[in-house]
Amino acid sequence: MAVAPALAPPHEYPTFGLPSGSIRGILSVLICSFFWIVLLFPAGTTITVPLGHFFLLTLVFLAFASHPGTDARTSAVLPWLMRVVFVGGSAAVVAFAIWKDPELAAARLTPGTNEISQWPVLLGCLAGGSGLLSFSGSLSGATTTCFSRSAPGSVRSP
Repeated sequence: MAVAPALAPPHEYPTFGLPSGSIRGILSVLICSFFWIVLLFPAGTTITVPLGHFFLLTLVFLAFASHPGTDARTSAVLPWLMRVVFVGGSAAVVAFAIWKDPELAAARLTPGTNEISQWPVLLGCLAGGSGLLSFSGSLSGATTTCFSRSAPGSVRSP
């Protein structure tokens, strides 16, 4: 009787060929760079950070809290470098802005009073989107191609 050959484990393809965690790091640097630009803008202009951008900082926190690799010795340098860039860059820019003009830095990082009424909607969208993703992942067992990095059409073992 013939025996079917054993299936090889699926090959996981990294996003855009970059190490795991690199895309999260790049997006975090982009989010932080918006705050850097606002803080470093010339003093003669009136500019504030929109309230929605403060909610994007949650994504920066999640990118920082997530572990880019299973083993620190074998993980790539790029995700760790992105963490150093957005933590070190943010600390340097905030320190420079406070040293240069503390009142201006505080004014630029304070949302407008007309935007405060939007925070329940923004918080609801953030929580609803995260909850929906978590719920859909638990329904599907998080093994579908939507939640895995396996090649399309490959079968993951549970």
